[in-house]
Amino acid sequence: MLEPSKTVLKAEPGDDGCEVATTVNQSTDVLEYDSRATDGELDELRVRLAETRWPERETVYRPAPDPRRWDQGVPLADLADLVEYWQNDYEWRRFETRLAAIGQYQTVIDGLAIHFLHRRSARADATPLIITHGWPGSIAEFSDVVDDLADPSDPGAPAFHVVVPSLPGFGHSQKPSVPGWGTEKIARAWVELMTRLGYPRFLAQGGDWGGVITTILGGRFPAHVLGIHTTVAQAPPGLSIDGLTSSEREWAEQTREFWVHRAAYAKQQATRPQTIGYSLVDSPVGLLAWILDKFAEWTDTMDSPLETISRDRILDNVTLYWLTRTGASSARIYHESHNSLDPELRVDVPSAITTYPRDIEKSPRPWARERFRQIVRWREPDRGGHFPSLELPEDFVSDVREGLAAVMAATR
Repeated sequence: MLEPSKTVLKAEPGDDGCEVATTVNQSTDVLEYDSRATDGELDELRVRLAETRWPERETVYRPAPDPRRWDQGVPLADLADLVEYWQNDYEWRRFETRLAAIGQYQTVIDGLAIHFLHRRSARADATPLIITHGWPGSIAEFSDVVDDLADPSDPGAPAFHVVVPSLPGFGHSQKPSVPGWGTEKIARAWVELMTRLGYPRFLAQGGDWGGVITTILGGRFPAHVLGIHTTVAQAPPGLSIDGLTSSEREWAEQTREFWVHRAAYAKQQATRPQTIGYSLVDSPVGLLAWILDKFAEWTDTMDSPLETISRDRILDNVTLYWLTRTGASSARIYHESHNSLDPELRVDVPSAITTYPRDIEKSPRPWARERFRQIVRWREPDRGGHFPSLELPEDFVSDVREGLAAVMAATR
């Protein structure tokens, strides 16, 4: 493995108020990174939260618990409670300490500074693994699972050298200033990142945009990628429902219904990311509502995402967006890559696929087989949604271990 330099990168505000990594250059060095926010930034956040201008209550008000409370979006009472906690009780420093304990680094690839977590296993037989998040997630999704993946208590379980990069324009990765950073380019950058770390052959895992990037890694770079695990098995477009079982047809209909009736956020970010970006960067409550809406709709819960994900974990994720001012830049991945997965792309490396019941995009297995040619493990858990590492962290770790164990067995 290539040992990172001990130089520390500082995230400091640039002329436009956005963070820049002041010591990054165009070399291929991998440098340690310090992402500590200033006290002034945290004080400003609390002031903005205290000065929120609230709208009136939704007109479909019902007392909790009742999923219909969310028919017009995030209920006023729920958001107000979470904002009060964010302002008065939430501890960002705790999360910063957690990230520092895992290990944070940055390196410049194709002119863009890429931030990532790197948790190297103590096991000599560990396999390199890159995990990619999506939107509205971040590296915060995996802060509670990287240790278990790297150093399992069971000596018979597989261990991994875990790398979790922040997508371009997300978190502490640099914001692209020109078009072009779509999923294909990101996948190429991930190969370069892993090679710099001394991992020329590696496994890949992801969901949401991370699942798309993982698919591209497996399809485009089989010389580097041993195999993949994904919770998003996007099938090629235009496949017939003929021959599908009734449950498989239900999956296809649920996915169609999502894209037709519940994907306004994606169309907004794909067509006008700059417009929505002003609100997301300027208003912490607006940012929280925009993201919380998706956590509510996409988790396997009856009423609120807080049934399965703690307030702290949701606020870790949202505060990362806020402090790095990435509401606009993260939305641009939709402008770059919405509906852009190559219809002809095929994945021949071993693939483990898990589809959670409350996820938003579910391809029936016969459809998935049209793209993923060597599915070595297919799993349909009876619970879970779009954020399994946060909703069911122990189950997620077990599933990734077992799925990638099947992948590695198929490569021998």
